[in-house]
Amino acid sequence: MVKHKPTAAMDQKKLVMFRENDSLACMDSHRNFQTTCDTRQPIIPPGQTHTMACAKVDMDIHGVGQAPRRAAPREPPKEPPMIWHYQASELMPDPKGPLHDLLQKQPAVLGSLQVVSGLLSVGVGICFAVTQEMQQSLFTLFRLSHLTGVLYIIAGVVSNLLFKYPALLPVSLVVNGGCIVVAVVSACLIGVDLAHWRSDNDQVCRMEVLELCVLGLEVFLSAILCFWFLKEKHAKSP
Repeated sequence: MVKHKPTAAMDQKKLVMFRENDSLACMDSHRNFQTTCDTRQPIIPPGQTHTMACAKVDMDIHGVGQAPRRAAPREPPKEPPMIWHYQASELMPDPKGPLHDLLQKQPAVLGSLQVVSGLLSVGVGICFAVTQEMQQSLFTLFRLSHLTGVLYIIAGVVSNLLFKYPALLPVSLVVNGGCIVVAVVSACLIGVDLAHWRSDNDQVCRMEVLELCVLGLEVFLSAILCFWFLKEKHAKSP
């Protein structure tokens, strides 16, 4: 009987047959386990490592008639909440308040100028009352500077209150009209005093000229306000 020496090919063949038998025995003894192994392994040369492909499945032991536990189905991802955006298709104009068109012209600015000119007139009147005698001129006799100054201060205050109290429109119109009349009469009396300009009353006449300029400014402001007030009044009348 001839003895054959073991060769590397015979050793490799025995290793493959051993692995196939081991895999079949593993499947027999573990029927309740769902572990699968790939028995078709390639021939690996000596000196190299071998890796088996396996899949992990449920390894729990179930009773007879008990269905294997399955993983709960994944819920679909929730959609983000819908956000509604509203966009105006047409811009509606804001409702106009009373005297809207008039207040856009800023009558309060002219009213403030009336107050300043009225204070200036009162100041000139105080200087005349302190330095001049009562019968020296018509200007000091009738206290024209005090009268016109107080009237224009009142007219300016009423004009500033129109923004808060629109019902004062007729009152402001009447007051400004009265201021114009008083200012014109005062200018005429000052003109009479200036007709008697002499060298001895030079300072007094110059002060009256200053008051005359202030009266001209006051008449100009009142005339503009009266024009605006009349236009607004006619626009609201049916």
